Amino acid sequence: MSAMNALKALRTVRARQLVLGGAVTGALAAALSGALTGCGIAPTDVIDAGEPATGMKSPGQPEADVQLFFYGPSGLRSATRPSETPVDPQTALLMLMKGPNHAERMRGLTSAVPKLLTAPTVETHEGGVVITMPVDGKRLDSASMNQLVCTAANARVPGKKPAGQVAVTLVSKNDRIGPMVCGGNNAFPVVEPSPTLTQPSATERPETG
Repeated sequence: MSAMNALKALRTVRARQLVLGGAVTGALAAALSGALTGCGIAPTDVIDAGEPATGMKSPGQPEADVQLFFYGPSGLRSATRPSETPVDPQTALLMLMKGPNHAERMRGLTSAVPKLLTAPTVETHEGGVVITMPVDGKRLDSASMNQLVCTAANARVPGKKPAGQVAVTLVSKNDRIGPMVCGGNNAFPVVEPSPTLTQPSATERPETG
């Protein structure tokens, strides 16, 4: 065999190897695809997941949502707004004075708190809130007082008492209303326990003729 014929024969063998290798590879790919399909898994391309989610609360982190109270068709209702940190009663009341946002209005929520030229000021102590109103307390009806008391009680108050045990007092130049607590969907006056009456002993009883 001449050198030219030997070179042609070698090229033919390599070509057959490439064709055979491609066929085997194609057969394996087809078999793998069929197996995945049979198992209910559809072969897909690589998916770019994008950036990781941010802004979510870490496990164990306390909830910092703000609870504002407005009125709906069935009475006083709370509206939850997200917050990065817990807010104090002063901040919560400033948010309340602005009224419900668009999403809350779509839920049918409205506010009974009158429009004020000056925002109320708030002082807090352990388990209590004092709200100084810039208007006479007589201008506040029970509906608006319910909103103010429940919104303030559900904010961050020193003492870490439950909202139903936070005493809220409304004061103005001429009036002082309260203390009150937010019980369910209404504000109620704090009922002080009456002093216990003790019966006089036999030696203390006056003698009668």
